Amino acid sequence: ESRPATTPHTLPKRPAGSGIDPGKIAPMNNRPPVARALTQLEIPYRIFRHEGQVTSLEQAARERGHSPEQVVRSILFGLGDGKFMMVLMAGPAQVSWPTLRTYLGQSRLRMASEDEVLSVTGYRVGAVSPLGLPGPLRTLADESVFVPEEISIGSGERSVAVILKSSDLRKAIEPIEIGKFAEKINRRGSE
Repeated sequence: ESRPATTPHTLPKRPAGSGIDPGKIAPMNNRPPVARALTQLEIPYRIFRHEGQVTSLEQAARERGHSPEQVVRSILFGLGDGKFMMVLMAGPAQVSWPTLRTYLGQSRLRMASEDEVLSVTGYRVGAVSPLGLPGPLRTLADESVFVPEEISIGSGERSVAVILKSSDLRKAIEPIEIGKFAEKINRRGSE
């Protein structure tokens, strides 16, 4: 059973049997970078440490007691001329490239390489977060990120997540541009 540590700014405890035990408060230096950033912002959160390697979005959600739509993915894009921006997506939703290009007014756009992700965010792929970054980074979020009351984001460490209220994530990322950036899902076809 995973026992996530919490900060003094703890979210309310989940009901018994929810699979998440708030555990003990971890010293500040034992917390992942995103937890330290949230503590400085006085935003409540919980840390969730997976017992083993996480190999899928569905596994991560299940172990955290979440639906896949509650897991927020932070995706870094290269815009050319050494410029980057991040898009937050809920769960399995995919970025609509045409929508993003139109929104940005840019015809050329690409996902950042693993080396670029580490260089720009300070985090390795699989642990990326929009918080605790080394410098300012334009951040867009699909509106679906803020639908669930509680979400989880990368912590800056692999196999560790930070769980918080979506409204608190919105407050923590200023400025943030919110829009419809996900591909439209055709529900008539087979899955």
